Amino acid sequence: MNFSASTYQNEFLPSDATEVHAVVTVTATNGEATAATSPEKAVVLIVDTSGSMGQPSTKIRAARQALAASVEELPDGTWFAVISGSHEAMCVYPPTYATGEPPSLVRADAMSRAEAGAVARQLRPEGGTAIGTWLDMARDVFAGHPEAIKLAYLLTDGRNESEPHRNLEAALQRCTGVFQCDARGVGSDWNVSELRLITSTLLGEVDIIADPDEMDDDFRAFLERALGKAVADVRLRIWAPQGSTIKFVRQVAPTIDDLTAKATPVNPLTGDFPTGAWAGDESRDYHVCVNVPVGKVGDEKLAARVSLVVGDQPVSQALVKAIWTDDHALTARISPQVAHYTGQAELASAIHEGLEARKQGDNDTATVRLGRAVQLAHESGNEGTVKLLQKVVEVDDPATGTVRLKRGVAAVDEMALDTRSTRTVRVTAKPAAPADPATPAPGPEA
Repeated sequence: MNFSASTYQNEFLPSDATEVHAVVTVTATNGEATAATSPEKAVVLIVDTSGSMGQPSTKIRAARQALAASVEELPDGTWFAVISGSHEAMCVYPPTYATGEPPSLVRADAMSRAEAGAVARQLRPEGGTAIGTWLDMARDVFAGHPEAIKLAYLLTDGRNESEPHRNLEAALQRCTGVFQCDARGVGSDWNVSELRLITSTLLGEVDIIADPDEMDDDFRAFLERALGKAVADVRLRIWAPQGSTIKFVRQVAPTIDDLTAKATPVNPLTGDFPTGAWAGDESRDYHVCVNVPVGKVGDEKLAARVSLVVGDQPVSQALVKAIWTDDHALTARISPQVAHYTGQAELASAIHEGLEARKQGDNDTATVRLGRAVQLAHESGNEGTVKLLQKVVEVDDPATGTVRLKRGVAAVDEMALDTRSTRTVRVTAKPAAPADPATPAPGPEA
């Protein structure tokens, strides 16, 4: 697989400016691959089987059907396992608990698919919800396959009420860097921030399944994405010169995720920011902000070097520059990419703040913040978010953000808006990438 990186920014700064912003677009394209070089895929499906999944019974019935259908379509050779989660975790397939052996993965073939499907159809709802134990079980199951691309899917309909929150946080620390995890909440009795914590920590995606009938399609979509991954452990390696500091690094497309606190130091000037596994023909955008020492008019400095690292091998790079000038025509220019994603980040914040104010009964603040969200979504062409907002507010004028709160809003509609608030739209038109295609891949950072 091939990677390329391009920088979009206005590198011109006023004489007293110290903050540099850039959007770095990373694109992966399919290269030549063979069965010998393609990494193995390992998938763990974690299904909530607590008592609430039987209330109503449509949830557990849909989960059984979706799980059975999914495992029965796994390609030969895929490593997989099924975990049943309640107040405890059990690896129900392969059923190593019956033999006393450590939990493990099994290769998909005609026999294992049929056996796993039969197990899935027998799952019964009982007990509580302790998600930390489920994640720890997944970590144990994945342990024997350090080189595989490891992806988990976690389905739950409830809150993590059978263990202290610190247990979940500790489990997430143990699982970080071991596997990625998508999470889905069924219905409206789960906690968005709880599942978002899991997916943000484990580099996955969170979403809502409002109706149990949607489970089958969602399971299949997850497996399609998982099996399409071609490279694991891709990192942004960012170097900033002496005296400069990286203020933040955010993934801003296709979703917003703050990577700043996830950095691992490489040396005093360089940090690695995890991005997880990649598929071929995939593109993501990252907003990088660097604080640099103030320069004199005419000074030009390299503010940051962003390298793409696969394993320990740099495969592409993009440069972030700073040029100080007293030409106001140059400094007044706004990079369309930086402006767009700054607005998308504000959009996500406005939705979160508006929904929180609504929960607290502060309708004035909720109206203002959700109105601002409508305005930002309208300006950026984020039609998906506009439609979600329209289920929560009556929109009188999207251009000005004039809205009225709706009464009797369904809980699943509020949760869908909250859950999907971090989904962004790409900039509609980008100029030709200014990066020099002849720039060689970087060596070790100084």
